[in-house]
Amino acid sequence: MLHAQRLSKTFGRLRALDALSVTMRRGQSVALVGPNAAGKTTFIKCVLGLVWPDAGELSLDGISLLGDPTPRRRIGYMPQIERFPDHMRIGRLFDLMREIRRGTHERTDEDLIRAFQIERIAHQTAGTLSGGSRQKVSACLAFLFDPDVLVLDEPTAGLDPLSVEVLKEKVRAERARGKLIVLTSHILSDLDEIATDVLYLIDGRMRFYRPIEELRTESGETRLDRVVAQIMRASADGAFHSGKPAP
Repeated sequence: MLHAQRLSKTFGRLRALDALSVTMRRGQSVALVGPNAAGKTTFIKCVLGLVWPDAGELSLDGISLLGDPTPRRRIGYMPQIERFPDHMRIGRLFDLMREIRRGTHERTDEDLIRAFQIERIAHQTAGTLSGGSRQKVSACLAFLFDPDVLVLDEPTAGLDPLSVEVLKEKVRAERARGKLIVLTSHILSDLDEIATDVLYLIDGRMRFYRPIEELRTESGETRLDRVVAQIMRASADGAFHSGKPAP
């Protein structure tokens, strides 16, 4: 369980997170959505330890992420923009990551390495890879150490349609195993088949946090982008109720 309690962060005059309280549980795939500067990236960076909040609490299964960094070993991260050493061969990159994490994980998950046929590019250096190939490598690294929590930031960006489906199937499989998946994407249709819940942020505050099927029923729409658009229009008119927090 990932739990934030009144999490706040400011950058100068910008309040990126404004007393955000939310609980995410195993078996959920939470689509973190909202306009630019809504606080999505800041929340993710707080979870990863890349940004330190000004106030509030953040914990994983009851252990504070602000006091003990050890639980972050259980979090896999696929960044929006990956940064690998340009002159490092891809095979060596994976070997290096295994060496760094040796002794901290009994099991590795190489499903995506096989599905994306990474062995075909293992001899290439990172700087020579296409954007799609770099994205595949990033996805493989995020899943490699069988994490309990996966944070996937724009995971389908640059992937060909077949690779998108491979990644979606992997996300569904890991959620079925009881893992928590946190996803962001500007292309909401990419989250349609893999999100179970929607957390919508505006100005660092939670506007709503609901199961996606509940939102579809209420809005009468099936596509996530149309669901969110209709709800936000209704919200502006005062006709929408945020409801109870997602389970």
